Amino acid sequence: MQVNNFLSGKRNLPTISIIFIIFLLTAPTFSLDARAATAREIDVSVDVILNRFKNEIRGSNEFLANAKGVLVIPNVIKVGFGLGGEYGEGALIIDNKTVDYYSFAAGSIGFQIGVQSKHVVIIFMDENALTEFRDRLGWRAGIDGSVVLVDSGAATSVDTDNVQHPIVGFIFGLKGLMVNLSLEGAKFTKLLK
Repeated sequence: MQVNNFLSGKRNLPTISIIFIIFLLTAPTFSLDARAATAREIDVSVDVILNRFKNEIRGSNEFLANAKGVLVIPNVIKVGFGLGGEYGEGALIIDNKTVDYYSFAAGSIGFQIGVQSKHVVIIFMDENALTEFRDRLGWRAGIDGSVVLVDSGAATSVDTDNVQHPIVGFIFGLKGLMVNLSLEGAKFTKLLK
């Protein structure tokens, strides 16, 4: 009955929301082969965002100097209409070399409408935390490892003396009407490039 209503133009919000959720959850999966960025495209984007991170975020150079690994996910796109989904692709850098490529995916439920883009930089300050991240097929923030998010706009100094945690995350470059400064539940999956 609801499908017939949808097809006949009599749409109700729950039906539209369910279809939208299915689209958000499956679109990245179905389109990876057709629209996924190449390794070279990801590398170029990662370099640009890493340079912006160094120039725009106070204390970033100290974090990078002490990092065991750095995961950079440029241009994470979030779309939401009651239910939301986020997706992006990036690279894990160790000793200034790209070692692996990862996707970032997350879903959310709640009042939200619009589109947002952001850049995510996760710095592994501890070798064990980095090893655990790399050994998992799919690593979820807040479940498989805790990420301390640093407020890059804070008036206080952000450095490795006052932020001591095995995994430190930064979100910056927010564009759009939605405000989401969380990585909770985000899944990082290794890509084959």
